[in-house]
Amino acid sequence: MVWLRSKGVKFIPNYGRQSALVDGRRRFFGRLPIEVSGGGQGLVEFLDRAAEKVGIEVVYSARAKSLIMDGERVCGVAVNHDGRPARFLGKAVVLACGGFEANPEMRARYLGPGWDLAKVRGSRYNQGDGLKMALEAGAAPYGNWSGCHATGWDLNAPEFGDVNVGDQFQKHSYIFGLLINSKGKRFVDEGADFHSFTYAKYGGEVLRQPGQFAWQVFDAKVSKLLRSEYRIKMMTKVSAGTLEELAAKLEGVDAGAFLETVRAYNASVRTDIAFDHTVKDGKCTVGIDPPKSNWAQALDTPPFDAYATTCGITFTFGGLRIDPANGQVLDVNLTPIPGLFCAGEMVGGLFYFNYPSGTGLVSGALFGRIAGEGAGRAAAG
Repeated sequence: MVWLRSKGVKFIPNYGRQSALVDGRRRFFGRLPIEVSGGGQGLVEFLDRAAEKVGIEVVYSARAKSLIMDGERVCGVAVNHDGRPARFLGKAVVLACGGFEANPEMRARYLGPGWDLAKVRGSRYNQGDGLKMALEAGAAPYGNWSGCHATGWDLNAPEFGDVNVGDQFQKHSYIFGLLINSKGKRFVDEGADFHSFTYAKYGGEVLRQPGQFAWQVFDAKVSKLLRSEYRIKMMTKVSAGTLEELAAKLEGVDAGAFLETVRAYNASVRTDIAFDHTVKDGKCTVGIDPPKSNWAQALDTPPFDAYATTCGITFTFGGLRIDPANGQVLDVNLTPIPGLFCAGEMVGGLFYFNYPSGTGLVSGALFGRIAGEGAGRAAAG
């Protein structure tokens, strides 16, 4: 963080999403009290300005096609630049190309059936090209290649991310309500932990439901606690004054089973424990499966709101094996590949089956700096 500050990056307290006033004092929760000003987009903008300030050239509309080799050493990248072949040569190459989350063929091959149909939260350009180039050069694959970061995402969001909407198609306040599938049933413990520690795996749970969708259902008691993404214009939402009326509006859902689920849930909520959204309050259910471990309140106060979600994939966990001391890529014999370095989501072995909020930006900055220093030393040598 100190190094990023030296490059002009600004940090601020995470007031908007992970804090609340409690007895007149600000309480931060979810173990994410600090963020970059402007979030991930802000971090990119700060570092872009830092790169421009020191004279680093950025070339756009240039899709990397393959690594250029001089014997066993990587010495450049062959690209398609504005429709024409081009070559960029150097004494070292750092691959920071993301995963294969935008490639439906690779998603189906590595993540499994159904993942080819997931929506993509971010760039359509992360097609796995960097991983393919590195593997063709003999790099060792590493980490959880069958795993990914995937969240609840608006059912009718576009196929790929929209820079004008940003991350606002996400729906992360499910911890205060119920997740309902097409059969009218709950299928996860919505209150297992703060969303920061469950949201990246619950997208996959939604994908596994019939029809690959789920409705998030809330009542008026928690409406003020819902995050900003529940107040944008571009979302799939229904509202009603009664649960019976709401059930009829939940498209694709067995209305009768939904009402049975809500009645059983309401009857199971412990009323002797106080609700507190700033801590894991232990306000739970008893006698139903799946349970709700925290923030369980009866769904009994109109109006009732429901939001239709599907799975939005963020990035894939599988990557390359590197030397963590300098970011150099290792081959299948665990020998360093001369001139080749790796950073960002291409680094394998960081996440397995789940992901805690904020760590993608942290790992990208950390291993980016390590790989940059390693490549610099290799070029100078």
